[in-house]
Amino acid sequence: MVKLHIGEKEYNKALFSESESFSSIMHSIMFLSASLCINVFVHFFDTFSAIINSSSLPQTIHVAIVCAGYNASRDVVTLVKSVLFHRRNPLHFHFITDSIAQQILASLFHTWMVPAVRVDFYDADELKSEVSWIPNKHYSGIYGLMKLVLTKTLPSDLQKVIVLDTDITFATDIAELWAVFHKFKGQQVLGLVENQSDWYLGNLWKNHRPWPALGRGFNTGVILLLLDRLRKLRWEQMWRLTAERELMSMLSTSLADQDIFNAVIKQNPFLVHQLPCFWNVQLSDHTRSEKCYKDVSDLKVIHWNSPKKLRVKNKHVEFFRNLYLTFLEYDGNLLRRELFGCPSKTDHNSENTLLELDEDDPCYEFRRERFTVHRTHLYFLHYEYEPSADQTDVTLVAQLSMDRLQMLEAICKHWEGPISLALYLSDAEAQQFLRYAQGSEVLMSRSNVGYHIVYKEGQFYPVNLLRNVAMRQVNTPYMFLSDIDFLPMYGLYEYLRKSVVQLDMANTKKALVVPAFETLRYRLSYPKSKAELLSQLDMGTLFTFRYHVWTKGHAPTNFAKWRTATTPYRVQWEADFEPYVMVRRDCPEYDRRFVGFGWNKVAHIMELDAQEYEFVVLPNAYMIHMPHAPSFDITKFRSNKQYRVCLKTLKEEFQQNMSRRYGFAALKYMTADNNS
Repeated sequence: MVKLHIGEKEYNKALFSESESFSSIMHSIMFLSASLCINVFVHFFDTFSAIINSSSLPQTIHVAIVCAGYNASRDVVTLVKSVLFHRRNPLHFHFITDSIAQQILASLFHTWMVPAVRVDFYDADELKSEVSWIPNKHYSGIYGLMKLVLTKTLPSDLQKVIVLDTDITFATDIAELWAVFHKFKGQQVLGLVENQSDWYLGNLWKNHRPWPALGRGFNTGVILLLLDRLRKLRWEQMWRLTAERELMSMLSTSLADQDIFNAVIKQNPFLVHQLPCFWNVQLSDHTRSEKCYKDVSDLKVIHWNSPKKLRVKNKHVEFFRNLYLTFLEYDGNLLRRELFGCPSKTDHNSENTLLELDEDDPCYEFRRERFTVHRTHLYFLHYEYEPSADQTDVTLVAQLSMDRLQMLEAICKHWEGPISLALYLSDAEAQQFLRYAQGSEVLMSRSNVGYHIVYKEGQFYPVNLLRNVAMRQVNTPYMFLSDIDFLPMYGLYEYLRKSVVQLDMANTKKALVVPAFETLRYRLSYPKSKAELLSQLDMGTLFTFRYHVWTKGHAPTNFAKWRTATTPYRVQWEADFEPYVMVRRDCPEYDRRFVGFGWNKVAHIMELDAQEYEFVVLPNAYMIHMPHAPSFDITKFRSNKQYRVCLKTLKEEFQQNMSRRYGFAALKYMTADNNS
C-alpha cells in the first residue's frame, strides 16, 4: 500500500532525528501544523488504498469516555478531534456523563454530523451508588472511579473497548491501538502502559504511602478492556473485594480508579498486557516519559495527566503543547469527511431539500444557508442558575461575533439577571474567547451567563439561527430579546420582572417594548434615570434609535408620547416595526431565511403581530445603542446590488408564507410598504 500522507517515517526522521537538538524542532512546528491540514485531503488516498486491500467493511472501533461537567465537555472535544483526524474506521463513542455533559455533547454531535460516528450516553448519576462508598482524594471526584464499572455499564454484547481520559491527544490512527487486542494472550484482559512517575515506588516524600502496585504500577489514562473475558472473571466482585480490603488500611484512594486497578493487578499480574509506553506518554511533572520516544514517529498518544495540564514541566513540552493546540483550534467542520467504503446514515430530508434548490438561482447561497447545520457547543463555560420561584424571571438574549466581544463586560454590569448568548466563532476564535473570559473578573464572577458557541460555516452571518440557539437555552418564563450593541438601563432586569405582574404577562399575549436610543459617542455618561435621558436627548447627546437612517423601524414606539408617559401604553404594528421586546419563552422563533443584514427582526415582529401579540410600551424603560464600526454584512448590503435583490425576494416569499399560514388577517403584510 502506497503511503501518500505527510507524517510518515521518512518525513519524521528529517523532522526529529536524534542528531538534532530539540530547539531546532520548534522551527518545524508550523510546517507540521500545515501538514495536518494537508492530511485532510490526502487521507482519502490512504483510505481508498486500504479499502482496495480489504474484502470487508472497516471494523467499528468502540471508545468509552467518562465525562462530567462543563470543563470536561470542552476538553473532550480536542480529544475527539485528534481521533477523528487520524481515523479510517467507523467509531462508536460510549460517553458516561452527568446531565450537563450529556446535554452539551448530544447537541454537539447532533450538529457536527460526522459520518460513520455513533454516540451513546450512559447516565453517570445512576452509577454513583456503585462507587460512592469509596473515599477519593483525586480532583476527578466520584467520576474518576466510574471506569471500574464499565463491564456493568456498557452493553452486555460489547466485547472490547478502548477507554480514554478526557486529557488525551492522539497522534496516530486509533485503529493501531485497537489492533493491539490481537496480541493479548492467556488470561490477559487489561491493556495498560506502565506508570511513568515514581508515585507507586513510594519514595516521593517522607512517609509517602501509595496503594500497592506491580513495580512502577500502571496508568489508567488509556485502557484496553476485554469486556467479555472480564465479565467471565467476575470483575465486579474482584475489584470490590480488593478495594474493601485495601481501604481498611489506606482509608481513601489518591489516584481514583488507578489505585484500585493497580491493587487488583498486584494480586493478579496475569490480567495485564503491558502496552508500549508510546501509547500513553504521560506529561505530569518528574516522569520518565522522555524514554518513550526518540523521534516524532514514535509518538502515539499524549496524556496531559497533571493538574497543571499545559503548564506542566517537561523537556519537550513546547512541542507537545503545539501539537495539542493544533487540534484545539482545528476547524472541526473539516472532519465531516466521508470514509471510503463505509456507508453512513445521512439526513435525507435535508439532502433532498438542498437538491430541490436551483444552483443557478442568483439567491442560491441565501436559500442554502437556511438548511445549513452549524456545529453547536452549548454552555461553553460553567453555568449555574435556578430561576426565581415567583415565575417572573427574565433572561436577556443576544448574539455576537468576535468583533463585539468588548460589549460583554458592560452588559454584565448593566444587567444582573441571567443572560443567554450565542457566539458565532471559528474554532480558533472560540479559544481566544475562552482566554478572554477567563481573564475577566467581571465575566468570571457571573455564573448565570450561558455562552453557546455556533461554529462558523458559509459566507453569511446566520443572525436568526444564533438568536434561536440562545432562545432555546432560556430556562426562565420570560426573555428580553436584545442585541449585543445595546446597554440596557440600570435596573431594567427588576423593572421587567415587576412589569410581568403588573401587566399579567402569564395570562396574556404581550410583547413589552423597551424604547431604544443611540449615541454617537464612544464615551457616554450613561443616564441613571428617564429624566437624565430626556435631558441628553434634548442636548443632542442621544437620539432615538436609527432616527437618521431608518425612522420606520422604531417610529410606532411613539417617542413623543413616551416622553411624558407614566403608565404602559399600547401601540399598533406598522410596516418595518422592529422594537426590542420582552416576551414569554414560548414565543415563535426567528425565521432562518434572513441572514446577515436586513429584515431579520422585522419578520419576527410581524409574526408576533400575526399571532395577536399586543405591543405595550414601557414608560420607564430604555436601552442605548453604543457606536461601533459597520459590520461586514451591512457593508455588503450597501455595496452589493444582488444582495439587496435577494433580500427583497426573501421578504416577498416570507410575506406570501405569512398569508398562507394566517389567512385573511395576514393580507395587511402583503399590502404594507416594506421597502428596506
